[in-house]
Amino acid sequence: MTKLVFKKVYLLLLVFVCGAIDGYAQNNTYIASKDLVDFVNPLMGTDSSFDLSNGNTYPAIATPWGMNFWTPMTSKMGDGWTYKYRENKIRGIKQTHQPSPWVNDYAAFSFMAVTGELKFEEDERESWFSHKAETVTPYHYSVYLADYDVVAEVTPTERAAHFKFTFPESDSSYIILDAFNKGSMVKIIPEERKIIGYARNNSGGVPENFHNYFVAEFDKDFEVNHTWKDGWQLVENTTDSEGDHVGAIIGFKTQKGEVVHVKVASSFISPEQAQLNLSREIGSDPFETTKQKAKDAWETELGRIQIEDDNIDNLRTFYSSLYRVLLFPRKFYEFDADHKVMHYSPYNGQVLPGYMFTDNGFWDTFRAVFPFFNMMYPELNGKIMQGLAKTYKESGWLPEWASPGHRDVMIGSNSAPIIADAYLKGAPGMDAKVLFEAVLKNATVADGRPVNSVGRAGLTYYNTLGYVPYDVDINENAARTLEYAYADFTIAQMAEKMDNTKLAKKYFKQSMNYKNLFDPSTNWMRGKNKDGSFQSPFNPLKWGDAFTEGNSLHYTWSVFHDIQGLIDLMGGKEQFVGKLDEVFDMPPKFDASYYGFTIHEIREMQIVNMGNYAHGNQPIQHMIYLYNYANQPYKAQEKVRDVMAKLYAATPDGYCGDEDNGQTSAWYVFSALGFYPVTPGVDEYVIGGPLFKKATLHLENGNTFEIKSNNNSESNVYIQNAELNGKTYNNTYLKFDALQNGGVLEFNMGNTPNKSWGAANESVPYSLSTSKNKPKK
Repeated sequence: MTKLVFKKVYLLLLVFVCGAIDGYAQNNTYIASKDLVDFVNPLMGTDSSFDLSNGNTYPAIATPWGMNFWTPMTSKMGDGWTYKYRENKIRGIKQTHQPSPWVNDYAAFSFMAVTGELKFEEDERESWFSHKAETVTPYHYSVYLADYDVVAEVTPTERAAHFKFTFPESDSSYIILDAFNKGSMVKIIPEERKIIGYARNNSGGVPENFHNYFVAEFDKDFEVNHTWKDGWQLVENTTDSEGDHVGAIIGFKTQKGEVVHVKVASSFISPEQAQLNLSREIGSDPFETTKQKAKDAWETELGRIQIEDDNIDNLRTFYSSLYRVLLFPRKFYEFDADHKVMHYSPYNGQVLPGYMFTDNGFWDTFRAVFPFFNMMYPELNGKIMQGLAKTYKESGWLPEWASPGHRDVMIGSNSAPIIADAYLKGAPGMDAKVLFEAVLKNATVADGRPVNSVGRAGLTYYNTLGYVPYDVDINENAARTLEYAYADFTIAQMAEKMDNTKLAKKYFKQSMNYKNLFDPSTNWMRGKNKDGSFQSPFNPLKWGDAFTEGNSLHYTWSVFHDIQGLIDLMGGKEQFVGKLDEVFDMPPKFDASYYGFTIHEIREMQIVNMGNYAHGNQPIQHMIYLYNYANQPYKAQEKVRDVMAKLYAATPDGYCGDEDNGQTSAWYVFSALGFYPVTPGVDEYVIGGPLFKKATLHLENGNTFEIKSNNNSESNVYIQNAELNGKTYNNTYLKFDALQNGGVLEFNMGNTPNKSWGAANESVPYSLSTSKNKPKK
């Protein structure tokens, strides 16, 4: 049976309810009950390439926010596209810390099993495999290595993993540990059935003393032990090797169906800590116990959102997206012998107390990932904030793109909205004084930045002219100006709550700098020269140049904090809506001359038949919700559902661009619930339209918040009316406190727009221009 047909069924998805899919009931209604994690497809987004991203993901076999992930390798060592769905050979299963193919990996090493003639070089040892003989869940990976008649499996913990290799009858069975290039060491200890060593590979962002120390314990005696040294030179009957690229090979005879287990852990602190991590997280546990613990970890987190609906495809997409939201930033800390939280600092190379998180690009994730943490995981976000304070103390600056230390990637000053939003929403344990000092340093200190992405490039110009000029050799200047202005708003919000009214007033005023780039002759944002003239010639379809991975049609809307101000600049709500419509209604024309070729973000916009709406990249992802600010929320309801239906699916090509550390997934998770955080740093979510019949949020404070939608269907996408806790509700936003206090938001849906719902001026979401903090001219 190729398709599950549902009539009228509610999937009661509770974290503590487990079961298999049942058959048809007597009334011919299909009944399904299933563990939530089994709705997740980690292969979503893996059918990607340099030229076209359908997610640019890899199957992360991990626990939520785990220090280490594991993934099969279909590509060569060092290839950022480590697992390509359409490739059909596997070279190994590696420990990975890669947040993006564009940033690449660090501290990776891999295991591979072979039989017969010894093949250990990566091009020779690869084995044919099929997705038909591959099982992929977040907590378990299994694949049949056809060339060797071996089934390889792995299940993870936060800092360790348990491998299971099922061998055929063979006089020559081997397990290969490849410690990768750029500095590695292996030592085989046959009497202890153990391999220890380290991997130092990285793509930048590490101190000189960076090591990933590993220990691997086997449950079978070694009859053969070899190593190799640089240049893939096999050194038989040896136990030690160190160089640029070394590895270890152990071998033995096996019976048909014989299982060999490998328990492996690693540490960025020391070899002794790696052993401690292994003993604590796996110890004497059998494979199935480790696997169950990993599954339980996912059930706990996924179960915080309970969905009731009859569309299993939407459930798969929702939980597959939620899985991606819960992967990054990764925990970069460990527990010492006294159970104290410690971390190796990727900023100064010291081992220091306290939390540390990494592998995140704030340009992406400030938009929805961190607002999701503030909604569902305030305790976790408090720890992340503690880690940001550590980063500031250890490097002198806040991170903007960390992997594992500062990386020169992307633009903006987006640590500010992340920190301000956490503070305003009460994330526990954060050192607000230190973090506020840090965001102010970003906004006031131009010199000493470790990389160009940290702090604010063009700061002196911005603070004197009110914008970063187009003609002073600072790339993506208009995008920087818009992002700095929004960051200034969030600094003002934080200052106001800290009772620093003088600073609040200053930064509220600075946040209006977005107006300096608005060109009234075109009603688009436009680069501006140092002398105050606009850049010329100007083509709003030109990607890059003054903007970042987008054009003026995408970045004009990056006025998150003052949409009413943007409406006023455009001449009113009718003109504003006309500009929004124009983005969708025009053909997908573009100018790629800045890059010299059509970058993948452009191609992904072009091919989905949504005009110039580029959902596959982050700058425009909030744009649909802006119809609410112009009293036409029904257009947002329609377009949000259209994007969810057309651009997302729990399939290998299931995204419409880079997934990016959970951000594109977080858009779906929020939007499917029925609202979206357009303005982090403000206590509101902007309402779109719910996808499911019912969603229940189990909040960390013990409250529950339910979103119900009556008469919801693929065609009934329009809100007819709504109630909040039994009272008529006409606002097109939902307050943060209303959600955290628990309650019920109920919608009645229909197939034609109710143009009066949410259309009153008092129903629109927050804008600085209509708030008490509106700066005086």
